Amino acid sequence: MQILKWAVGAIIAILVVLFLHYTLPSRDIVRIVGTDVKRMDIGASWFWASPDAGTTKVDTRDVRFINAELPNGKPYVYRNEDTDWSWPPYLKFDSGNLTAQAQSLAQKNDNWVAVTHYGWRIKLFTIFPNVVKIKPVAGPDVFLIPWFNIVFFMCLAAIAYFIVRMIRIFKVEQIDPVLDEIEQTADEMTDNMSDYTDQAQSRLGSIRAAIKAWFKRWFGEVK
Repeated sequence: MQILKWAVGAIIAILVVLFLHYTLPSRDIVRIVGTDVKRMDIGASWFWASPDAGTTKVDTRDVRFINAELPNGKPYVYRNEDTDWSWPPYLKFDSGNLTAQAQSLAQKNDNWVAVTHYGWRIKLFTIFPNVVKIKPVAGPDVFLIPWFNIVFFMCLAAIAYFIVRMIRIFKVEQIDPVLDEIEQTADEMTDNMSDYTDQAQSRLGSIRAAIKAWFKRWFGEVK
């Protein structure tokens, strides 16, 4: 049972970590090399955002892509879709402006930028991270501090601590007294049952003694 409990806890923890890793913003230092628009069969995949604001939601639609190059020379492709009012709540409505910005940057030399995005790049399943913001930087060696994620996890830790604290207070003030009362009642019932048992045994002993005395008086002592 203990192993099952640990296994369920580990699975839940892994799912939470994967959810946060996919949803929270990440930043890459890349060089923009171009943009592209492709007709994609979206279907019911969870790894595609909503269509651009003001357009009709269909299973097949044009999707904007931003082509980039990592500092090690490897290519990297981002999708550029509006998140609209859906999840994750980035409230992105400017995918067209980001495409124009990327096209302008692609015409410049050494156009190193910090691309803020969420999601994963999985080639096997044709999954692309979604660009949220593009910001020019001095070069490929710029060190970026993830302030948003730091503040987010600090707030998450504070909320978790507050919830655990409230649960403990509730347990001490509400649950523990009830459990103590139940335990006390059970002890009293046990004591009463013990007293009743002693009384019953005493009465049974008296009855047996009376029966023996009656037989002895009428039939004499058995030898």
